[in-house]
Amino acid sequence: MIQIKRIYDSFDMREGARVLVDRLWPRGVSKEKARLDLWMKDIAPSNELRTWYNHEPEKWKEFQKKYKKELEEKTELLKELKQLEKEKNLVTLLYSAKDTERNNAIVLLELLRK
Repeated sequence: MIQIKRIYDSFDMREGARVLVDRLWPRGVSKEKARLDLWMKDIAPSNELRTWYNHEPEKWKEFQKKYKKELEEKTELLKELKQLEKEKNLVTLLYSAKDTERNNAIVLLELLRK
């Protein structure tokens, strides 16, 4: 099973493998507090796409399309996440965006569940 969670939310021992899927390290979060198993910054949207999107809700649909297109080039990283899921049974994809309904982790989760 793969789930998503905001990295600023409280830690829970039942989250399985914790994987940060943002390109930038989250502000105000120490490495100890993050309790990461893996940081996959290369699976995050490119700097160009991230900057273009700027978390503007009206760009959400286009952002999803563009990010999915970028993910087509990252099959090895997607396989790595699926393998981690097999090994740990549970993987929590962590993101830092304030918007819990429109962020890269949602797009990534949708793609991984297919």
